[in-house]
Amino acid sequence: MRLGIVGLPGSGKSTIFETLIGSKPEQGAHKGPRIATVQVPDQRVDALHGLFKPDKTVHARLEYLLPSGTHSPVQDGQKDEGFWSEVRPCDALIHVVRNFRPPGREDPHPRDDFLKLETDMIFADLVVVERRIERLDLDKKRGKETDAEERQLLEACLSMLEAQNPLRDDPALATAHQLKGYTFLSAKPLLLLFSNDDEDKRLPAWDGSPEIPNALTIRGKLEMELSELPPEEAAEFSAAYQIEGFARERVIRHSCNVLGLISFFTVVNNEVRAWMVPGGTPALEAADVIHSDMKRGFIRAEVIAFEDLTVAGSYQKAKKEGKVRLEGKTYVVQDGDVITFHFNV
Repeated sequence: MRLGIVGLPGSGKSTIFETLIGSKPEQGAHKGPRIATVQVPDQRVDALHGLFKPDKTVHARLEYLLPSGTHSPVQDGQKDEGFWSEVRPCDALIHVVRNFRPPGREDPHPRDDFLKLETDMIFADLVVVERRIERLDLDKKRGKETDAEERQLLEACLSMLEAQNPLRDDPALATAHQLKGYTFLSAKPLLLLFSNDDEDKRLPAWDGSPEIPNALTIRGKLEMELSELPPEEAAEFSAAYQIEGFARERVIRHSCNVLGLISFFTVVNNEVRAWMVPGGTPALEAADVIHSDMKRGFIRAEVIAFEDLTVAGSYQKAKKEGKVRLEGKTYVVQDGDVITFHFNV
């Protein structure tokens, strides 16, 4: 899963990206978007490592993308593809909003800044929808067969976007399979991240609509510097500044929540590994995440809840206590499941 980090110029998005990767960029121009793969912290993985003592332990991972371009407003029906094209394939967006006052600049206006970028995403999507509807109408006049359901969904999108509402406000429409290829910006799950002054950990005042969506605050410059310190020093400074958990961990945790991801675990071939899937994923699809052969030759899933396993103290004891279950293809994977997939190909 990949999240794109967007924001107006000067919002602090580069600082947030550097906080996530724990380092500053190398000197010199960087061509193209910056992409970082980060490990998802999970104490359950560490506990399973202690229980099974495998040769290899693998945490789940997320990707973060920082666009190479600089945002400029959409004008005259033209999309700013230099900025948006790099984030369109992302699964979700982190919208960084300035909530600090840098030297020589005006006070922050978080709600106004949020709406500026939100409006541009809506307008960019509107351009895509209008052009597609025009094309469908032209094809119909030429006698070509068109998809009536696609047209109906696009009309629903048009209605929402013309009313200045993001498509994510209608989850069923935003996730419609027929619209997946359009990679609509305003349909993507959104995490709103306020970049605050070093001394300020509060959410900003927010008068009027829309209500603040999924949001958290980061003291960008301070927490980037903390991310570069050794763990003991970082913990000491975090306590002094009353920072509850490192910024990197908070952003990753909120990213998983926004994407609706849950974690399950496998212990196979002396390896403990965490996997992430959307909530509601059946066992058959979870098996496919690991390897397509597991899905193709699926027989059953041997499942135990992480809590039951750790209470029992060993897999063998948990099995004797009847905590291990056999589940079929349609079993819905739960967060914390430890699963052994049985398959034959």
